[in-house]
Amino acid sequence: MYDRIKGFRDFYPGEMAARRQAIDTVEDTAREYGFREVGTPALERAEMWTDKSGDDIVDELYAFEDQSGRHVTLTPELTPTVARMVVAKQQELSKPIKWFSTRPFWRYEQVQQGRYREFYQTNVDIFGSSEPTADAEILAWAADALTGLGLTGDHFEFRISHRDILGGVLESYDTEVDTEAAIRAVDKSDKISRAEYHDLLIGAGLSADQAAEFGDLIAGGDLEEVEAFAGTERVTAAVENLQNVLDAAADFGAREYCTISLETARGLDYYTGVVFECFDSAGEVSRSIFGGGRYDDLIESFGGQPTPAVGVAPGHATLALLCQRAGVWPEEDVTTDYYVLQIGNTRAEAARIVGELRDRGHVVETDIAGRSFGAQLDYADSINAETVVIVGEQDLANDEVTIKDMASGDQTQVPVGEFPGDRERPTFEDLA
Repeated sequence: MYDRIKGFRDFYPGEMAARRQAIDTVEDTAREYGFREVGTPALERAEMWTDKSGDDIVDELYAFEDQSGRHVTLTPELTPTVARMVVAKQQELSKPIKWFSTRPFWRYEQVQQGRYREFYQTNVDIFGSSEPTADAEILAWAADALTGLGLTGDHFEFRISHRDILGGVLESYDTEVDTEAAIRAVDKSDKISRAEYHDLLIGAGLSADQAAEFGDLIAGGDLEEVEAFAGTERVTAAVENLQNVLDAAADFGAREYCTISLETARGLDYYTGVVFECFDSAGEVSRSIFGGGRYDDLIESFGGQPTPAVGVAPGHATLALLCQRAGVWPEEDVTTDYYVLQIGNTRAEAARIVGELRDRGHVVETDIAGRSFGAQLDYADSINAETVVIVGEQDLANDEVTIKDMASGDQTQVPVGEFPGDRERPTFEDLA
């Protein structure tokens, strides 16, 4: 026996049926918004990450040297890949570019609740619009995807901030501050103690008093107070932009899910404007469900023309946790519309019935193992078959087949030439 690798998961049919239903809901919502599906490779050059984050990030990657001597990695996220794709065909693509995809990613990190080393995300991105309506459309899509899964505002909230508010406040101090390090500290603030948080701020260049002042100011979340404290055009413009995004979100029906939270920072350095994270309102899921934001400089950093961008990436592990806690996760079972049971030498007629039912779009199984009547009936029950069509030699001699409702056990005979006939989904109730 071989053990499954830590941080990787198997999904058996029942689990996969529930996951597929959830993924379909998320993707169908993206299609309704006009997002177009793209496919991306699992393997990229590791330099796409090390050039921007340093060689230390290799410890978090599934990176290796391939047979041609290239330093490659299984992709840990999608944003650099889609940035590369935009740059490759930037002049040909109609703007705004609206893409989505669902696929696995890989990171070598500590396994914990909702976090695995192989994980699945649906990425949704808009390239080519700097308007607040683009940010609001991402929020509206996320809200519609979640409510489409059966969730309500009692189950989740979007905590929204703006990187330029944080950066502008930090720049207003009369000391040299490592802004990115301080913002990463803010991103960790709800996961560590207050003392540890302040130590990180001090390490980024603030004095002890400034760290305490900054922490209190950001935690308060009062935009007017923050704007007055900083007194800079950068912060004033960021506050205005954040308000414009929230106003547009209100028009799109998503404002009710949004809470201003300046302690929401997003740790990745490429974020440039509005950022947000989705949280379980009840606090039962210990980490954010997903996050996103604006990254206006990334395309240019990949060699393209300046192109504003905003996106979000719901992770399906944490999304499943949220839905399970809320009691809206789909049933984890397989269902079958019809099982065509064969007795004796009836394969040809059974195959005709199977084919006609499948042509109507139904899930249909039949015997492929030469089993007895009882074994076939037990199997039909195990796959949750709604209707069993019994095609037996004696039935065919009488020019009929037997239709059995598995829930009630009731059954009836119908002329073989009339099944399935003109009905789209004939059942016992239709034929009795």
